[in-house]
Amino acid sequence: MNADILAEWLRRQEYEVVRTPSSYWYKAGPRVWQAFPYHWLIEPTEKELHDLLLQNNAIALRYSAPLSASQGKVSYHIVCEDPEYDIASLSRRARQNIRRGNRYVQVEPIPLARLAEEGWRLRRDTLERQGRLGAEHEDWWRRMCLSAQDLEGFEAWGALHDGELVASFLAFTCDDRFTLPHEQSTTEHLSHRPNNAIYYAVTEQAIRRPDISGVFFCLHSLDAPASVDEFKLRMGLDAKAVRQRVVFHPLLAPLVNDMSHALIKSALSRNPSSATLAKAEGIVRFCLEGRMPAEAQDWPECLNADKSAMLAAVQQIADA
Repeated sequence: MNADILAEWLRRQEYEVVRTPSSYWYKAGPRVWQAFPYHWLIEPTEKELHDLLLQNNAIALRYSAPLSASQGKVSYHIVCEDPEYDIASLSRRARQNIRRGNRYVQVEPIPLARLAEEGWRLRRDTLERQGRLGAEHEDWWRRMCLSAQDLEGFEAWGALHDGELVASFLAFTCDDRFTLPHEQSTTEHLSHRPNNAIYYAVTEQAIRRPDISGVFFCLHSLDAPASVDEFKLRMGLDAKAVRQRVVFHPLLAPLVNDMSHALIKSALSRNPSSATLAKAEGIVRFCLEGRMPAEAQDWPECLNADKSAMLAAVQQIADA
């Protein structure tokens, strides 16, 4: 599968999609454009970004760049790039939870149509646990799943207990990356560790495929709590350091400052269930932090242990 197929999937969901010299972009929110495929690390020119903003009447753009880039919030992608990933390499607790999950569920491929019909219940439970219940809706979910039905590279996986779908993945392969953009599970069955079972089974089989060099799980989220990714790290996945850059329209950029950020945070504190305010706070925060040098930023906790080594490597690149 190549990026053109991914672009077609997004168009079928009624997203606007454009191509620029560095990447593909889709309109992820009201006048906010996201670069894709998500695993690409790009460094577009300022002219490319300026033209994209003006030609599409966009408010903001978001993309991932290498850690050595000059701008962008220090961030991460959750990935597995270890070809030897297996249960023996995980912590004792992770192994125990995987085995407990395996006794409770059977993990297997499922039809995309089944994911569309039964998956929203799981997705809604997941969003509720994350405090993001209003961020997505059922019509979007069904359209997203069904849009992939006859496209090369898409697949769905389920964890089944007595035939009931209790955890699931939507997955696609793009370039040499197996990508898992959406994982969801029911709260009712969570204590039986179906998430551990499905994460391990799908990751382990994917990394063994001859045409796959890595498994991509997610971007560092604008608005989800840090705890969302803690589970993935306990499953032996890695936080790959990148810089996520947010660029605002030139007429709006001067208004994106500490004062406007404080106003948005205040509004969010009064209405914490607002998905729109949560995204707005995140995109402004990423933009403001991204204007600072990497060494002056507050790094995500999952990267702090290797901060000095990564900064040294970045400096070597700059000096080369």
